[in-house]
Amino acid sequence: MLHLIKLAVGIRDVAHLEAVQAERLNRNPPLRHLTRHAPKRGADVLAGGSIYWVIGGVVQARQLIMDIVPGLYEDGSACCALVLDPVIVRVEARSKKAFQGWRYFAPAEAPPDVRSGAAVGEMPDEMRRALAALALL
Repeated sequence: MLHLIKLAVGIRDVAHLEAVQAERLNRNPPLRHLTRHAPKRGADVLAGGSIYWVIGGVVQARQLIMDIVPGLYEDGSACCALVLDPVIVRVEARSKKAFQGWRYFAPAEAPPDVRSGAAVGEMPDEMRRALAALALL
């Protein structure tokens, strides 16, 4: 199994990611994230991998990758479509420097999910980002 990690460009917080993706899902199911290049290790990603979202310099959430299929951008050019589970799972906040595109993300490097009802999951996203930036989470 192998994960992907990607910056959620233009996304303010996890609630905003949920809203944007809900609108995309309602407009054109299934939920897909379009990317220029397909993962060469796609079989490893499809063996239970997720896409981890970096929001505001902090890894904050993940979604299970259900499939990897050919896709088309709005201009008709070819791309890769990562078919995502619509459920967004919050993860323990962890700082991550900016990078371009997506990267492979080893399971050993991935932050654990926030347990349901855990105090850290109830913190406002802005506070989680600030504490993670100070390496306090």
